[in-house]
Formats: sequence, C-alpha cells, structure tokens
Amino acid sequence: MRFVVILFLLLTLSCSQNKSATKTPFSIKHPENFIAVLDTIWQTEQTPIRLRDSLIRIYGAESDEAEIYQKAYRKNHAVNIKKVKDILGEHNWPGQILIGEQGNITICNVLQHADQATREYYIPRMKQAVLDKKLEARFLVRAQDRIATDKGELQIYGGQMKYYPETKSFNVWPVYDPINIDKRRAEIGLDSIAEFLKNRFDFDWHLEEQIKRSEAFEKERKANN
Repeated sequence: MRFVVILFLLLTLSCSQNKSATKTPFSIKHPENFIAVLDTIWQTEQTPIRLRDSLIRIYGAESDEAEIYQKAYRKNHAVNIKKVKDILGEHNWPGQILIGEQGNITICNVLQHADQATREYYIPRMKQAVLDKKLEARFLVRAQDRIATDKGELQIYGGQMKYYPETKSFNVWPVYDPINIDKRRAEIGLDSIAEFLKNRFDFDWHLEEQIKRSEAFEKERKANN
C-alpha cells in the first residue's frame, strides 16, 4: 500500500511539472508574460509541498517518503526564486494588471521560502507596496514573523508554526504578548489568531498555554544571551 501511495504521488508531481513546463514557454523579461510565468512558478513550488505534506500526515515529518518531495521542492525553488527576483526588478512592486489576482500570493510564498538575507532585503519593498495598496498587509506580516522566528525571537502576529521533535507535533512559535495578539491582528485587518490557526493548520489556540510557552521561551532566550 505504501508503494502504491508513493507511486501515485510521484506521477502526480511529474504530470504537474510537465504540464507547467509546456504551458508557459515565455520570456520572463517581458511584463506581458508575468501572469503565465507566475502560474508555472506556483505549480512547481506548491505541488511538491502539497504532496510532501500528504505523506507527512501518513508517515510522519521525518519519513523517507516525505523527504522525496522535500528534495523536489528545494530543486524547484532554486529556479523559482530567480524568476521572482526578475519579476520584482529593482524598483516599484508590480501591480495586479501585470501579475494577476494570484500574483502576490505566488510571489510572497516564494519569498517566504527564500533564505533570510533575501527575505530581509524585500521587507522595505513589501512595506512600500502595502502603502501603495499593491500588497495586502497579511503578506508583510507573514514575512516579518518568519524572519523573527529565524532569528530566534518572539513573533508578533502568530503566523508561524514549528515542528517539535520532542513531542512529535506542531505548535505555534512563541508569541510576543499573547494576551494582546488579537488586538494587533485586528489593527491590520486580520482574523483572530484562533480563527487563523484553525482554518490554516487545524490547530487549536489556548491562550493560557501560549502565555506559558512564551514566558518560558523568553526566559531561556535571555539566559542564553
């Protein structure tokens, strides 16, 4: 049964990549092709992630089966991040007329998967895009929280989860001032943290638990500095 599942997912990945590769043979240097190029980027970035996560639910996050798609994702991402950088260029964030309704979702997901230096480089560009009404605040929030977690700091808006090997489960990366997190989220137009986590990760937010986790995290962080 395990072999059948893996074979099916491998065929799914292969078909998706072949379809995307033949669908958009356009030059990324021409803005009129951005939507088509971004469609290919989305498919090649997200398909191995989706299949990896399916196998994680079946066999676990550290399984050999899941690692097959993690490797495929890494290979595709190395190509996709170069394409996204080309689309973004050096100046203004592209508007929806150039990148389509899905464009910012694709661009920000690929940036989210990039190395920290790349993500930090684009934060000022993302902030300006939010001010220019070209980018929703939720994308900026996600990027900022991801950078905070990578630096070993408390996240602000609670968008980042982490797999904890000691419990073999996922949990929220510790949050700054959990009591007021919904207030911060509401100020920029986001749903409550409980709604977000349930809808996005099927995870239940318990305030008292998260207060304790954040306090323990900060205590350990300060002790190690």
